[in-house]
This record gives sequence, C-alpha cells and structure tokens, in this order.
Amino acid sequence: MFPLTEENKLVAHLLLSSGTCPRCIFRFCGVDFHAPYKLPYKELLSDLQKFLESGKDELVLEVPNPPPKKIRLQELEDGVDNLIRNGEGNISYIEDGSIASKNSNFSVCNVCLGILQEFCEKEFIMKVCQKVEASGFEFNNLVFSVSFPPQLSVREHAAWLLVKQEMGKQSLSLGRTDIVQLKEAYKWITHPLFSEELGVPIDGKSLFEVSVVFAHPETVEDCHFLGTICPDCFKPAKNKQSVFTRMAVMKALNKITEEDFRKQFPCPPESPKTMCTVLEIECAHGAVFVAGRYNKYSRNLPQTPWIIDGERKLESSVEELISDHLLTVFKAERRPFAIELVNPHRIHFTSQEIKELQQKINKSSDKIQVRDLQLVTREAIGHMKEGEEEKTKTYSALIWTNRPIQKKDTEFLNDIKDLKIDQKTPLRVLHRRPLAVRTRVIHSMEAHYMDEHHFRLYLKTQAGTYIKEFVHGDFGRTKPNIGSLMNVTADILELDVESVDVDWPPALDD
Repeated sequence: MFPLTEENKLVAHLLLSSGTCPRCIFRFCGVDFHAPYKLPYKELLSDLQKFLESGKDELVLEVPNPPPKKIRLQELEDGVDNLIRNGEGNISYIEDGSIASKNSNFSVCNVCLGILQEFCEKEFIMKVCQKVEASGFEFNNLVFSVSFPPQLSVREHAAWLLVKQEMGKQSLSLGRTDIVQLKEAYKWITHPLFSEELGVPIDGKSLFEVSVVFAHPETVEDCHFLGTICPDCFKPAKNKQSVFTRMAVMKALNKITEEDFRKQFPCPPESPKTMCTVLEIECAHGAVFVAGRYNKYSRNLPQTPWIIDGERKLESSVEELISDHLLTVFKAERRPFAIELVNPHRIHFTSQEIKELQQKINKSSDKIQVRDLQLVTREAIGHMKEGEEEKTKTYSALIWTNRPIQKKDTEFLNDIKDLKIDQKTPLRVLHRRPLAVRTRVIHSMEAHYMDEHHFRLYLKTQAGTYIKEFVHGDFGRTKPNIGSLMNVTADILELDVESVDVDWPPALDD
C-alpha cells in the first residue's frame, strides 16, 4: 500500500519537481513507519509516478525556485521517467577511497545529497560489510553510526520552509519535529540490511561500533551565508578542519529568521553538482578489562615503565611484563596502566585459555607471578577505584639512623595508631604528578630493633601513602615522619610490600 494520501499530493509534486528523492518526500509528508523506506529505489520511483498520475490534468504548480515557471504534470512524468532510467544504484570506489556514482546522469536529491538514494542500497551495505569483515574484530552484535555533511541541515531547513509555506495555503501546519529525521529513515533502511549481511543484531549498547563518515564538496558553499549572518556560532577549534560543524550549523539555523534565510538560500534548495562521498569506514571495539593479583620478587622492578626525559631508566616494569602478553593475545592497540585493553580485536576466551595465558606470563619472568587472572567489567573497575581510599597496604622497611639508637628508642612507635600525616608531592615523582598536599593515615607500626643504626619497621597504611618519604621526611615535605618522631636523620634501605588488603578480584580455583 502506497503511504501517501491525496492530502500529500501537492507537497509530493512540489518536492519532486524541485529535485527531491522519494524517501525524502516521505519524510516531509510525515511517513513514520518503516516499510515504504525499505523498498528498492527504482520501485519507489515507479510507485511515486503512478501515485502522481492520478488527477494530473487538474494539477498546475508554481515552484518558487527562480525563475518561477508553471509545470504541468506531463513534464513531471517525463522527469520521473528519466529518474527511473538513470536511478539504478551503481556505486564505486574512487582513487581517494571515497564512493561515488558510476552514472553521471543520476539525479542527486537536493535535500539528502544521495544519502537516501545510493547509500542505503544493498550494494553499498555490502561494501561496508566487506570492510567490517576484513577488520579482524570479534563481535556478537554492533552499533552502527553515521556522520552526515553539515549542510544537510541547511537544505532540510530550506525544504521545510517551502513545504510549510505550501501547506499554510491549505490551512495546514508543519513543524520541524513533524519531519522524519534523516538518520531515523537511514537507520530504518540500513539496520536490517547490516544485520542480515553480518548475521548479528544491531544493538545500541554494543561495544563494537561501525561508523561511516560522509562528506560533500559543497559544504562551505552551502553554509557560508550562515557564517556571515551568525559569525558568533562559528568559532575555529582545534582538531576541526572546518568551522561548519553540524552543531554550529544547527545553532545558526535556530538563530536566523525565516525571512533572512530565504534571502540568502534558495527554497527549495538547488540540485547539487555531485552526491556525497564516503570519507571513512571505521571499526572500533570498546575497551576490555583484565584483572588479577601479582607478587613482585625484585626491588629493581618498578610498577610502570620508568622513563624520564625520553630515556628509559630500568629495563622493564610490572606493567610491561604482564600487559605485553595481554596485548598480543587480545590483539589490542595500546596499554593504560589499569590494563584497560583498548580496541581489542579478539574478545572471546575460555577459562582454560585465560589460565594458559596466566601460566605464560608466569613462565616469562622470575620477577613476577600472577594469579586470579580474569576478564572483568568496566563497572567492576569503577568499584575498585571507588574503594582505593579505603584499602590498606602492609609494608616491611629496613631503616638506618644517623646516630646510635637503643631498642627503647623504637618501642614507642608500636603504640602509635591511625597517625595522620600530610605529604606534599614527593620530589622524586614531581615530574609526573601534580603538586598537592595529601593527607594519609599510618594505621599501625611495629618496630624490630636490629643494631644501633638499624631497625625493621612493619607498617599498615592507607593506600597511596609514600613510605620512603614518611621515613626520611623528603626535606620536610612529609610531616610528621620517622626522623622527626625519633629526632634522628633516618633513611630507608629496603622496602617490600607485604600485602595489599583488598578482596578483589575474586579468587579463582586453580
């Protein structure tokens, strides 16, 4: 059943005569159910022709696209015949990787610039799917996103003003929200085709995204007048090739009066010289998070790569010894410290494969051992970070004093509980941490006297405490400190982390 009614006929004639495609005509006639948009383009043109043929002898239109002229339906009929003859959806890649029509006689829609013509036909969908399948990503579903040229909003605004004016003559109204949005119509057509071709559902919550970016060479030409009338809406920004972004154009269209718009831009919009091109088709997968616990068996192994002024100071780090193996098997692109694996191409692993990966990490070095390796959610990482202030760490430190001490000089440390200290960012990390004063808590201490210049101190502290600085004071940047408490000059010779007291991630069976 054809979706347009007699009430829509005048608007449909008006739009078609100005160069608007059938699917955009549906949008401006408020057709908000999916089925008509999904029909092949050639079939749509044929059905539209049949619809417009009824009562053709009675209809005479004035099209306000200068120079004004009266168009009889026979001329429209001839135009539709030409569209049908030239409207086969033939697309091809050109040298720069963009997509264009093989048929130079193809009549490009003056509103959607070809988006609802060739770029939602099955041949184009197959081209995109070939890119997706060649990307090497694993996925069970996907989200499909598109970016359209910003002047589409300008052209749609012009068509809306035309149709609104015509409907006003019939005492009918057409608000901007009454028009079916281009992205909605595009989604109705393409989502079923993508799902069928790739064999997976389209899911807005999917971590795997396929994005297509469209561009058009006449963007600046179509939008330039807005920059003149509303210059405050178009401000150059870093990382933006053009000031004419979609948001900036929409902001300007909301400010400009209908009268000023009509003076500057033709209503209906003129037919474009060319159709859109595809700048890029990209695939990306949301981050995967891997968690576990580890023991470190070397004091010369830092937690993260130790690089100062571009020079590596130590050969490796805990982060690298663990993460390098993860990056390989997940086929991920980069490595934040939390072992957030960005854009992983592989995401499906059995528990046995994770165990084997853990064994591989453990066999690769005698400096670390990993246990309870597992995939976790972003939410679980968030819960862990929320609890960082509450978790505690237990340390063992070998301390030297500049003057001789006796056992009784250290015993008072055992009675100190929940000591609050203020730590200014240590000098040794000032190159990579912001300058700030942080309050931390030393929950308990236990001193074991060794000789007149050495004792071992066991500490239980709030996570994030700088232990070395708590011992030597860092030139007064940590107050109080062991040196000030004992009235000595103290330094730390050895430091070991005995435990991190947090019940995460869940322990796994061996």
